[in-house]
Amino acid sequence: MKIIQMPPRNRRYEKAFINFPFELYKNTLQWVPPLRMDMRKIFKPRYAFYHYGKAAFFLAVTDAGEVLGRLAVVNNSRYNAFHNTKTAFFYYFETIDDLNIAQALFSRGFEWVDSQGLDHVLGPKGLTVLDGFGMLVKGFEHRPAFGQAYNPPYYPELIEAIGFTKVRDIFTGWVDHKIEIPEKFSKAANLVKKRMGFHTPLFTNKQELRAVIEDIKHLYNQSLAIPAGNPPITDEDMQTMVDQLLWIADPRLVKMLYKEGEAIGWMLSYPDVGAALQRINGRLLPFGWLEILRESKRTNWVDMNGLGIVEEHQRLGGTAVLYHEFYKSVMESNQYNYAEMLQIREDNINSLLEVANLDVTFHKAHRLYEKHL
Repeated sequence: MKIIQMPPRNRRYEKAFINFPFELYKNTLQWVPPLRMDMRKIFKPRYAFYHYGKAAFFLAVTDAGEVLGRLAVVNNSRYNAFHNTKTAFFYYFETIDDLNIAQALFSRGFEWVDSQGLDHVLGPKGLTVLDGFGMLVKGFEHRPAFGQAYNPPYYPELIEAIGFTKVRDIFTGWVDHKIEIPEKFSKAANLVKKRMGFHTPLFTNKQELRAVIEDIKHLYNQSLAIPAGNPPITDEDMQTMVDQLLWIADPRLVKMLYKEGEAIGWMLSYPDVGAALQRINGRLLPFGWLEILRESKRTNWVDMNGLGIVEEHQRLGGTAVLYHEFYKSVMESNQYNYAEMLQIREDNINSLLEVANLDVTFHKAHRLYEKHL
């Protein structure tokens, strides 16, 4: 077995890097494959991340050319400048159940990190703020939500054996649409909306969503990105998110909170299309896109993946208003049976308290790890 650092624009190695998890998870019913087309983009010099960062990709292969594992390590200069740190990320880690292979991959990865003048490794964390983060440590029996990481149960053991330690856990919970929101919660939300002068428009088409893209970008940066420790999202990253989500979006599920015409809060939810990605095995062409579009119209599963209020308007009841408006739209749609709330950090006490009224069952946990070199 040897570790290969992939040279730039080598299609044979790029194909091997992309295809390895398809082979690794071929008998795993829960795994949701990424779009191969999206994966190919990460190797192109014009990919938005490379305007402000560098990445190295590694493969563990046998002498016969069989791939046994892969790893990416990332130097995000915007992140380090924002925090005044020397941190690298690790991402796209996949391997068979063999500690020697995992150690060999990370050993080469650490060498690259050192060559970049960095001394701290954090992950799994992707090339952009829009990538999934964290390693699954609970809920292996469940299918991941769209864009969420899945991995075998032995991954945390390998990572910890290499010397990584826990930073924090990120929880995912599900809510059945049959739950009855307490009447006092609904009354409180309506009262807050009236007293505070909050306005929550109901979007009915994607053109209306496009009109508030700048508001969403502003709110993401002020309410999620910076508080979570990420630099503000760029225009290119925002366009990537729009391209990924707008074509499957249900406008009724996107909630915006305004006060006196100013956007102060938001909730991003969208139909989960993971089942379609499984059926098309990550291939968008020739008809995979149609299968995904159909799934977005018939799935009974909603992903809630983004909620925030700008700081000066927090703790005034805006979150309750957003949850209540979302609940009404789900109940009126007759399409969705349950929703998953994604990526609630264990140290975000306010969010955990706010969802206590919604009878959330936290059935998945992802863990962020770190190692100082």
